[in-house]
This record gives sequence, structure tokens and C-alpha cells, in this order.
Amino acid sequence: MSTANRYQHIKSTKPILGKARKLKDLMLKSDNRICADCGAPDPKWASANIGVFLCLKCGDVHRALGPDISKVLSVTLDDWSDSDIDSMVEVGGNSYANSIYEAFLPKDHPKPKLDSTMEYRTKFIRAKYETQDFLKPSLRISSKSSFKSTTSVKSVASSFFSTSRKDVLEDTREFVGELNITVVKGTNLAVRDMLTSDPYVILALGEQKAQTTVKKSDLNPVWNEVLKLSVPRNYGPLKLQVYDHDTFSADDIMGEAEIDLQPMITAAMAFGDTSRLGDMQIGRWFMTKDNALLKDSTVNVFGGKVKQEVHLKLQNVESGEIELELEWVSLD
Repeated sequence: MSTANRYQHIKSTKPILGKARKLKDLMLKSDNRICADCGAPDPKWASANIGVFLCLKCGDVHRALGPDISKVLSVTLDDWSDSDIDSMVEVGGNSYANSIYEAFLPKDHPKPKLDSTMEYRTKFIRAKYETQDFLKPSLRISSKSSFKSTTSVKSVASSFFSTSRKDVLEDTREFVGELNITVVKGTNLAVRDMLTSDPYVILALGEQKAQTTVKKSDLNPVWNEVLKLSVPRNYGPLKLQVYDHDTFSADDIMGEAEIDLQPMITAAMAFGDTSRLGDMQIGRWFMTKDNALLKDSTVNVFGGKVKQEVHLKLQNVESGEIELELEWVSLD
């Protein structure tokens, strides 16, 4: 009997409106509209205790791991308890879970793709969640008995996220950290004057704004300028806009993009003082069709500092790319 047929007899009972809305809102986030493990579009399954959305094939592998490791539910056919929904919401979905479980994913160890064999798919998923080969070593659970004693693998994510979130919630300060953002360069920017443009970059985080200098007649400008912004407790995305400076008229927009700060800040807070750590990768912001990334953006400890290189394709414009380097500065 097929997986779908096994669930046809289940009557779907919607949870209370508030809980159902939270799950629906989480499903609509761009990173949750693809499978956390292979990138297949429109996942219809989820691991409630790990906090990720899955395609049918990856869901079958998760189910084979057993509910102690991965509790698999259909997002459309199964009944979801309040605690299952709370677990998903607490983790935040694919991007945030993957920033933990794939923090140490080697570059030569590719994730499965839509057409990957079940053998490779199974090998990767077991390494990711069962033996936790790509997880920070201090967060790994060493045995099956440990899984049972902690109820589920979600305890790993909970320990990772709750530490940083608890610190933020109990902290009454207006800001939780600072960002040093190096605007490195632009490439193939759009023409807004006769044959060229005079570009500059504006970064905005909440009510704060910072701006680079204007580069005269340059479609491939190199700035290497550091802009500083404080990170509020309830932060949103970092917004970037590129403008063409005009002397006698309003400046023309040359594209925009948003940077998700959650993977970097979550990883930085979870690892705490990184000054004594060796160089390592601690997180990742994944490229999807719904964000502006040109490639996955890794969060690394380098020289004791948390840094992230971000390569962006400008949105709502005919051409243009921007390269940034972010550095997290803790206030502790």
C-alpha cells in the first residue's frame, strides 16, 4: 500500500484556529516551501520534533528512523496536536533547523537532489539526523538510549535555540548586538544615466540607516566600506537598496534585496564566546528561488569572530549584484 493510501482513511480535524494559523504561516515562509533535505518543491510532510518540512521520499526515510528520532506527520491529512505545532514553530522551520544540523556539512558532501537515489538519500538523512555528523560536536547525542532519554531529536534544536532566545527574552536592553557590514563591491549594475550610473548603497535595519559613498560613473564599483548598525531585540531582515545619485533630480533606484539575519545571529548566540574557537563553519543561510542569494551563505568563525559572506542578486531591476561581508559583534 502506498504512503498516500495509508493515510486516506484519516479524517483531518483542524486544530484550534490560532494554532492552525501558526502552522500555515510557517509553511508559507520561502525556505519551508522546499524539502529541508533534498530541495524538492511543495513538501507535504513534516518532522514535528525536528521542525522541518519534507517531501514524500525524504519523509519515508525519516519515518524509517523511528519516532524517537523523527516524528513524521502529513501537513494536510494528519491531526496535529498543539504540542506538535508548538515544536515546529519553536524551531522556525527548514532554514533554522538546517543551520544546526548542517552547520558542519563538508563542501564535498552534497545534499540529495530531487532525482537522487533512495540509497544516497537514506545515507545522507541518517548521517544528518541519526549520527549527526554535521552537527556541532558538543550538541550531538551519542546513542539511541540518549535519544529516548531526551524524548526526541528536537531537544537538540531546543537546546540550541532556547539558549539564545532565552537570553534575548530576559534581556531588557534595546539592542542585542551590532553588525559591522562591509559593502565590498557591485557588479554589472544597471544604467540609469546616459551610459552609466553613480551608485551608492543604503542599508536599513528597523529605523536605522547607513549609506556608502557615491561612486561616480561606475557600473562595477568597489566600496570596501564598513557600515555599522545595532541589532534590536525584535529584529527583522536587513534591507539593502542601491541608488543612482542625481544632482538635479530625485535619485533613481537601481535594485534592492533583503538579508535574513536569523541564521547568523542564532548561530552566534548559541556558540557564545567565539574568541577561543578555531576557524569553523557554524551556520548557513540557504539560497532559494524566493530570496536574493546567488549561492548559499555560510556563517563562519574566522580569527575568533563570527562572519558571513553574502552574494546577492539585486531584485526588481534588470541587472546587478552586490557582495557584502557581515561581522557579528556581541554586546556581552
